[in-house]
Amino acid sequence: MKAKVTNWLIMAIALCGILAVSAPSLAQRGTDPGIWDEAMRRFAEMDRLDPPELGSIVLTGSSSIARWNDQAADALAPLSVIPRGFGGSVMNDVLFHLDQVALKYRPRAIVIYEGDNDTAYGIPKDVILSGLKEIITRVHEELPETRIYVMAVKPSTLRVDVWNDAQQVNAAYQEVARSDPLVFFIDSASPFLREDGKVMTDIFVEDGLHLNVTGNLIWGSIIRAALMPQEARYE
Repeated sequence: MKAKVTNWLIMAIALCGILAVSAPSLAQRGTDPGIWDEAMRRFAEMDRLDPPELGSIVLTGSSSIARWNDQAADALAPLSVIPRGFGGSVMNDVLFHLDQVALKYRPRAIVIYEGDNDTAYGIPKDVILSGLKEIITRVHEELPETRIYVMAVKPSTLRVDVWNDAQQVNAAYQEVARSDPLVFFIDSASPFLREDGKVMTDIFVEDGLHLNVTGNLIWGSIIRAALMPQEARYE
Protein backbone atom coordinates (compact mmCIF):
# COMPACT_ATOMS: atom_id res chain seq x y z
CA MET A 1 0.00 0.00 0.00
CA LYS A 2 2.81 2.41 0.88
CA ALA A 3 4.47 1.77 -2.49
CA LYS A 4 1.19 2.47 -4.31
CA VAL A 5 0.70 5.73 -2.41
CA THR A 6 4.31 6.78 -3.12
CA ASN A 7 3.91 6.01 -6.82
CA TRP A 8 0.65 7.99 -6.91
CA LEU A 9 2.33 10.97 -5.24
CA ILE A 10 5.22 10.88 -7.72
CA MET A 11 2.81 10.81 -10.66
CA ALA A 12 0.82 13.69 -9.18
CA ILE A 13 3.94 15.78 -8.65
CA ALA A 14 5.13 15.04 -12.18
CA LEU A 15 1.77 16.05 -13.66
CA CYS A 16 1.66 19.24 -11.61
CA GLY A 17 5.21 19.97 -12.70
CA ILE A 18 4.34 19.67 -16.38
CA LEU A 19 1.38 21.99 -15.92
CA ALA A 20 3.38 24.43 -13.83
CA VAL A 21 6.29 24.70 -16.23
CA SER A 22 4.37 25.08 -19.47
CA ALA A 23 5.93 27.73 -21.67
CA PRO A 24 5.52 31.31 -20.44
CA SER A 25 4.74 34.09 -22.86
CA LEU A 26 7.64 35.93 -24.45
CA ALA A 27 6.95 38.89 -22.19
CA GLN A 28 7.21 36.66 -19.13
CA ARG A 29 10.22 34.78 -20.48
CA GLY A 30 12.62 37.68 -20.32
CA THR A 31 16.10 36.62 -19.31
CA ASP A 32 15.46 35.47 -15.74
CA PRO A 33 16.11 31.71 -15.27
CA GLY A 34 14.64 32.07 -11.78
CA ILE A 35 11.18 31.53 -13.29
CA TRP A 36 11.98 27.81 -13.08
CA ASP A 37 12.63 27.71 -9.33
CA GLU A 38 9.28 26.04 -8.70
CA ALA A 39 10.08 23.38 -11.30
CA MET A 40 13.37 22.73 -9.52
CA ARG A 41 11.53 22.32 -6.21
CA ARG A 42 9.22 19.79 -7.84
CA PHE A 43 12.19 17.84 -9.18
CA ALA A 44 13.72 17.85 -5.68
CA GLU A 45 10.48 16.50 -4.22
CA MET A 46 10.38 13.75 -6.85
CA ASP A 47 13.96 12.86 -5.90
CA ARG A 48 12.97 12.69 -2.23
CA LEU A 49 10.03 10.38 -2.89
CA ASP A 50 11.84 8.14 -5.37
CA PRO A 51 15.61 8.76 -5.46
CA PRO A 52 16.90 8.12 -8.99
CA GLU A 53 19.86 5.89 -9.65
CA LEU A 54 23.13 7.80 -9.89
CA GLY A 55 25.08 7.22 -13.06
CA SER A 56 22.00 7.09 -15.26
CA ILE A 57 21.25 9.16 -18.37
CA VAL A 58 19.69 12.57 -17.75
CA LEU A 59 17.25 13.96 -20.31
CA THR A 60 16.74 17.71 -20.00
CA GLY A 61 15.60 20.66 -22.06
CA SER A 62 12.42 22.32 -23.23
CA SER A 63 8.87 21.08 -23.77
CA SER A 64 9.55 18.46 -26.44
CA ILE A 65 11.54 16.63 -23.76
CA ALA A 66 9.34 17.73 -20.83
CA ARG A 67 6.14 16.41 -22.44
CA TRP A 68 7.98 13.12 -22.99
CA ASN A 69 9.09 12.82 -19.35
CA ASP A 70 6.60 10.07 -18.48
CA GLN A 71 7.30 8.07 -21.66
CA ALA A 72 11.08 8.16 -21.70
CA ALA A 73 11.77 5.20 -19.40
CA ASP A 74 9.66 2.83 -21.49
CA ALA A 75 10.79 4.20 -24.84
CA LEU A 76 14.48 3.92 -23.96
CA ALA A 77 14.47 0.69 -21.94
CA PRO A 78 16.70 -0.98 -20.90
CA LEU A 79 18.63 2.29 -20.59
CA SER A 80 18.35 3.91 -17.15
CA VAL A 81 17.11 7.46 -17.60
CA ILE A 82 16.24 10.44 -15.40
CA PRO A 83 13.75 12.72 -17.22
CA ARG A 84 14.26 16.33 -16.18
CA GLY A 85 12.78 18.42 -18.98
CA PHE A 86 11.10 21.72 -18.12
CA GLY A 87 8.90 23.12 -20.86
CA GLY A 88 9.46 26.66 -22.08
CA SER A 89 13.14 26.71 -21.16
CA VAL A 90 16.06 27.95 -23.24
CA MET A 91 19.73 26.94 -23.29
CA ASN A 92 20.76 29.40 -20.60
CA ASP A 93 18.07 28.04 -18.28
CA VAL A 94 19.71 24.61 -18.46
CA LEU A 95 23.06 26.27 -17.78
CA PHE A 96 21.71 28.15 -14.77
CA HIS A 97 20.01 25.07 -13.30
CA LEU A 98 22.63 22.54 -14.39
CA ASP A 99 23.30 21.35 -10.85
CA GLN A 100 19.61 20.63 -10.17
CA VAL A 101 18.70 19.02 -13.49
CA ALA A 102 21.89 17.10 -14.21
CA LEU A 103 25.09 17.31 -12.19
CA LYS A 104 23.58 16.24 -8.86
CA TYR A 105 22.77 12.84 -10.42
CA ARG A 106 26.37 12.21 -11.48
CA PRO A 107 25.06 10.99 -14.86
CA ARG A 108 27.14 8.99 -17.28
CA ALA A 109 25.41 10.87 -20.09
CA ILE A 110 23.28 13.99 -20.54
CA VAL A 111 20.84 14.55 -23.40
CA ILE A 112 19.97 18.21 -24.06
CA TYR A 113 17.14 19.53 -26.23
CA GLU A 114 17.31 23.33 -26.44
CA GLY A 115 17.25 25.90 -29.21
CA ASP A 116 13.59 25.52 -30.14
CA ASN A 117 12.37 28.29 -27.85
CA ASP A 118 15.64 30.19 -28.18
CA THR A 119 15.19 30.69 -31.92
CA ALA A 120 11.48 31.43 -31.52
CA TYR A 121 12.32 34.12 -28.94
CA GLY A 122 14.95 35.64 -31.22
CA ILE A 123 17.91 34.72 -29.04
CA PRO A 124 21.04 35.03 -31.24
CA LYS A 125 22.84 31.89 -32.33
CA ASP A 126 26.05 33.03 -30.62
CA VAL A 127 24.24 33.33 -27.29
CA ILE A 128 22.75 29.85 -27.67
CA LEU A 129 26.15 28.41 -28.55
CA SER A 130 27.86 30.24 -25.71
CA GLY A 131 25.41 28.67 -23.25
CA LEU A 132 25.95 25.21 -24.69
CA LYS A 133 29.72 25.54 -24.58
CA GLU A 134 29.61 26.67 -20.97
CA ILE A 135 27.42 23.66 -20.11
CA ILE A 136 29.95 21.38 -21.79
CA THR A 137 32.83 23.01 -19.93
CA ARG A 138 31.13 22.59 -16.56
CA VAL A 139 30.25 18.97 -17.25
CA HIS A 140 33.82 18.21 -18.34
CA GLU A 141 35.18 19.85 -15.19
CA GLU A 142 32.90 18.01 -12.75
CA LEU A 143 32.27 14.77 -14.63
CA PRO A 144 35.20 14.30 -17.01
CA GLU A 145 33.93 11.00 -18.45
CA THR A 146 30.30 12.02 -18.94
CA ARG A 147 29.05 12.09 -22.51
CA ILE A 148 26.83 14.91 -23.77
CA TYR A 149 24.25 14.40 -26.51
CA VAL A 150 23.02 17.61 -28.14
CA MET A 151 19.78 17.29 -30.04
CA ALA A 152 19.03 19.28 -33.17
CA VAL A 153 16.16 21.75 -33.08
CA LYS A 154 13.24 19.96 -34.68
CA PRO A 155 11.16 21.64 -37.41
CA SER A 156 7.51 22.41 -36.70
CA THR A 157 4.56 23.88 -38.55
CA LEU A 158 4.20 26.59 -35.89
CA ARG A 159 7.75 27.89 -36.26
CA VAL A 160 8.46 27.69 -39.99
CA ASP A 161 9.33 31.39 -39.90
CA VAL A 162 12.42 30.70 -37.79
CA TRP A 163 13.40 27.37 -39.35
CA ASN A 164 16.34 28.95 -41.19
CA ASP A 165 17.66 30.24 -37.86
CA ALA A 166 17.16 26.81 -36.31
CA GLN A 167 19.10 25.17 -39.14
CA GLN A 168 22.03 27.49 -38.49
CA VAL A 169 21.93 26.55 -34.82
CA ASN A 170 21.84 22.86 -35.74
CA ALA A 171 24.88 23.27 -37.98
CA ALA A 172 26.70 24.97 -35.11
CA TYR A 173 25.76 22.11 -32.76
CA GLN A 174 27.31 19.68 -35.23
CA GLU A 175 30.54 21.66 -35.27
CA VAL A 176 30.71 21.61 -31.48
CA ALA A 177 30.25 17.83 -31.51
CA ARG A 178 32.95 17.35 -34.15
CA SER A 179 35.45 19.19 -31.98
CA ASP A 180 34.87 17.19 -28.79
CA PRO A 181 35.00 13.37 -28.50
CA LEU A 182 32.59 13.41 -25.54
CA VAL A 183 29.92 15.44 -27.35
CA PHE A 184 27.51 13.79 -29.80
CA PHE A 185 25.05 15.44 -32.17
CA ILE A 186 21.60 13.85 -32.51
CA ASP A 187 19.88 14.66 -35.79
CA SER A 188 16.36 15.17 -34.49
CA ALA A 189 15.48 17.39 -37.45
CA SER A 190 15.83 15.40 -40.69
CA PRO A 191 13.45 12.57 -39.67
CA PHE A 192 10.63 15.13 -39.39
CA LEU A 193 11.12 16.49 -42.91
CA ARG A 194 9.50 15.25 -46.12
CA GLU A 195 11.50 14.53 -49.25
CA ASP A 196 10.88 18.10 -50.46
CA GLY A 197 12.51 19.48 -47.31
CA LYS A 198 9.27 20.72 -45.76
CA VAL A 199 8.15 19.66 -42.32
CA MET A 200 5.64 16.83 -41.95
CA THR A 201 2.19 18.07 -41.01
CA ASP A 202 0.72 14.95 -39.41
CA ILE A 203 3.08 14.56 -36.44
CA PHE A 204 1.89 17.41 -34.21
CA VAL A 205 -0.94 18.10 -31.80
CA GLU A 206 -3.21 21.06 -32.46
CA ASP A 207 -0.61 23.68 -31.52
CA GLY A 208 1.64 22.73 -34.44
CA LEU A 209 4.66 22.57 -32.16
CA HIS A 210 4.40 19.58 -29.84
CA LEU A 211 4.44 16.02 -31.08
CA ASN A 212 1.47 13.69 -31.25
CA VAL A 213 1.65 9.90 -30.78
CA THR A 214 3.21 9.37 -34.20
CA GLY A 215 5.66 12.19 -33.69
CA ASN A 216 6.69 10.85 -30.31
CA LEU A 217 7.32 7.40 -31.77
CA ILE A 218 9.72 8.99 -34.25
CA TRP A 219 11.23 11.15 -31.49
CA GLY A 220 11.82 8.15 -29.26
CA SER A 221 13.38 6.10 -32.03
CA ILE A 222 15.77 8.95 -32.86
CA ILE A 223 16.99 9.26 -29.28
CA ARG A 224 17.18 5.52 -28.76
CA ALA A 225 19.23 4.99 -31.94
CA ALA A 226 21.66 7.72 -30.86
CA LEU A 227 22.13 6.42 -27.32
CA MET A 228 22.25 2.66 -27.70
CA PRO A 229 25.67 2.30 -29.40
CA GLN A 230 27.43 4.11 -26.54
CA GLU A 231 25.19 3.59 -23.54
CA ALA A 232 23.78 0.06 -23.73
CA ARG A 233 27.09 -1.43 -22.60
CA TYR A 234 26.74 0.23 -19.19
CA GLU A 235 23.39 -1.35 -18.32
